[in-house]
Amino acid sequence: TICKYQQYLQVYLGTIAGVDENVGRLLDYLQKEGLDQNTVVVYTSDQGFYLGEHGWFDKRFMYNESFKTPLLIRWPNVIHPGTTQQEMVQNLDFAQTFLEIAGVTAPEDMQGKSLVPLLKGQQEAWDREAVYYHYYEYPGEHAVKRHYGIATKDYKLIHFYHDVDEWELYDQRKDPQEMHNVYYDPEYAEVRREMTQKLQEVREKYQDSEQ
Repeated sequence: TICKYQQYLQVYLGTIAGVDENVGRLLDYLQKEGLDQNTVVVYTSDQGFYLGEHGWFDKRFMYNESFKTPLLIRWPNVIHPGTTQQEMVQNLDFAQTFLEIAGVTAPEDMQGKSLVPLLKGQQEAWDREAVYYHYYEYPGEHAVKRHYGIATKDYKLIHFYHDVDEWELYDQRKDPQEMHNVYYDPEYAEVRREMTQKLQEVREKYQDSEQ
C-alpha cells in the first residue's frame, strides 16, 4: 500500500515531467514553423508546492517553498541568453510586461510593474524593495489560517490573524529554510520596526484589509 505522501509525490513529479515534455514540444513547434525568433516565451506558475517542508504538502502558506515560483523568459534578440535577475517580481507584473512588449500603454490603475527594464538589463530602472502576500480563504478545506505579510531580499514578516494573532519574522540570509522565528528577538527589534512600517505602507498602497 502506497502512503498518501508517496502517492502525492509520485503524482507531483509525474506532473513536472509532463510539463517538461510539453514545453519541449512547444519550443520544437515554434522552431519548426519559423516562429522562434519572433515569439516571447514565458514559463512560470501560480505558486510553488511543499513536498514535506515545514511538515506540509500543497501550498498557500507564505513560506518560501510556495511563495517562490519559477520564472523563465525567452525574448530573442532582447534578453541575453543565460542571464539571471535576483529582483523581486510577482505575477501581477505580467500583464503590464506583455502590454509594454506589445507597445500598448497600461492603464494607470494597474498594480504591477512592467518587467521590460529588467529583461533588457536596465537594473537602475527597477526600484521595488518588497513584495506583498495575503491569503484569506479560511475557513476552508485547506485549513490554512488567514495571513498576510511582506518579503524583502533579506527578511520576511508574516501576520496570522482572524481567530489567532501571531507574528513571524525570518532572517532569510541566516535562515533560508525559515525555521527560526526572530520576531520577539531583541536583536531584531529595529528590523521588526522597519518591516512593520513597510508592511503598513504596502497594505495602504494596495488598499488591502484583513477581511
